[in-house]
Order: sequence, then C-alpha cells, then structure tokens
Amino acid sequence: MFSRIIVASDLSQSAYDMVKCLKALKKYGSEKCLLVQCLNPLEKNMVFVRSVMEKNLEEQKKALMKFGYAVETRVVTGYVKNEINRIAANEDYLVIVVEAVEHSMIGESLLGNPANELIHYASKPLLLLRVSEGPVDEKNSIRECDLSSHILFPTDFSDNAAIAFEYMKNMVGNGVSKVTLAHVQDQTRISPYLLDRLVEFNRKDAKRLQEMQAKLSEIADVEVDIQLLYGSPTSEILRLISEKKIPLVVMGRQGRGFIKDIFLGSVSHNISRYSEASVLLIPAKREAE
Repeated sequence: MFSRIIVASDLSQSAYDMVKCLKALKKYGSEKCLLVQCLNPLEKNMVFVRSVMEKNLEEQKKALMKFGYAVETRVVTGYVKNEINRIAANEDYLVIVVEAVEHSMIGESLLGNPANELIHYASKPLLLLRVSEGPVDEKNSIRECDLSSHILFPTDFSDNAAIAFEYMKNMVGNGVSKVTLAHVQDQTRISPYLLDRLVEFNRKDAKRLQEMQAKLSEIADVEVDIQLLYGSPTSEILRLISEKKIPLVVMGRQGRGFIKDIFLGSVSHNISRYSEASVLLIPAKREAE
C-alpha cells in the first residue's frame, strides 16, 4: 500500500528520530524510501550547507537500511511545499512522511517546518509522524513508533471520508489490531433548530458506522469500536485520542462543505495541529489528480 515513500527531512535531531521511526511503516509494505532535504534558494552558503545536508542524509540512510529499506537521498534547491510535492507526483511516491510537533490549543506556533507547509499543499497522502517520547531501545537506540495497535478513523461520511476508508481497509488487511470508528454530530449545525431530529440523525449514522464495522470485520479479525458523539468535532476527536491513547489517526483531508481557501480552520487541520497522535491525511481525489 505504501511501498514507495518520500520523507521530508531536515538537520534537526527530531527529524533523525522520526526517520528511525519509519520501521513502523514496514508493516504496511514500505520498501523504498527517498530522503529529501530542501536547500533554501536564498541560502548564502550553498556549498557548505549542501555538504552538511548530504552528510546528515547519509546518517539517516544508514538507520533506514537496517530495517531493510532501499534508500535514496537527495538535496534539492527550493521550498518544501513545492519540491516534495513535485517529486512525489512526478516519481509516483505513494505517501509523504514528515515529522510533526504537538501544540497546545493556546500555542502560537503551528506544526513547524516542513510540516506546516506540506499540510496545506500535499497532493499525496501525508503522514504527520509524531516521535514517541517513550523509552529508547538500548541495543539500537531506536524509539518504537506504534502505527498499528489502535487507529482512530473519524468520518463525516463525505466523499473524501469514503476515499480515506479505502486506505483504512487496506491497513486492517495488513494487521491493525484495533480500529475506532467515530462520528461527531456537530453541535453548531444541529443546535438549536435541528435538536428535535438528533435521535433520527443518530439512528441513521449509527447504521452507517455499523456497516463500516462489518466491512472491516470481513477483511480481518480486528476489534472495531464505534463512537457516536455530540459536540465540537475537533474537541471530541482530540478527547478520544487522549483518553484512549490512540497512536494514529486516519482521516480525509477534506470534509463536507470544504472550501480550499479556508482549510486552515478545518477539522482535519485542527486534528493535525493539536493531536497527540500521528495523523495520516488522505487528500480528495481531485487534489491528487
């Protein structure tokens, strides 16, 4: 499913830790990896910075090769949002991976570069990988990243959510242990004028979630939990992630009524920004075409 991955890296220690966490993607069939660092075209010391980047990439390459990856490294001149997307599209990489940092709801900073750029412009599935702060494997100095024990799949039943669900089914086929299917009845859309229809909405959406549960159960012996909630979609999803200690969220990048120019305020962006978990964002088909 993710046989060819492109990783947007940089010179930070956290990026190096993120690269070592890519062992977790082997479960989903990842075999080939392109490690890319982008050199700012305004950089004054081009030759020196390029040499530092190349040396850094070689160290990251060695870590990945221990997991059985076929690894290529590349330093390109340009901006992350342009170069990573261009390479991913032109060379048919199936998922873009970037390290992301969690932020509080009152924090001023965004996801940090290069994640902040890619979240708005990625034309391929984008994995925002949060490196665990747990214990390090003493033998290999590798932090274990968990991307398969429990996945949260929030859905608004949009067309893009349906596309994302196809990825979810493939991931279940590759050995995911548990899935939580969640739908949040948006309080701002229902209250006060549609409150009398909440029972009706719940009945309809519970049936949809049960149908999705059945489809996943047909694929593999996976535990599937259903959560039908009411309130703010962002707040309820973040609460689920925190309470259930969920390591990975898979969701569509666009929802119903999505307007590209206001993606900054969308639920998927908010989850990507504030979540404790790693997030796999699946773009709408029209974005990828």
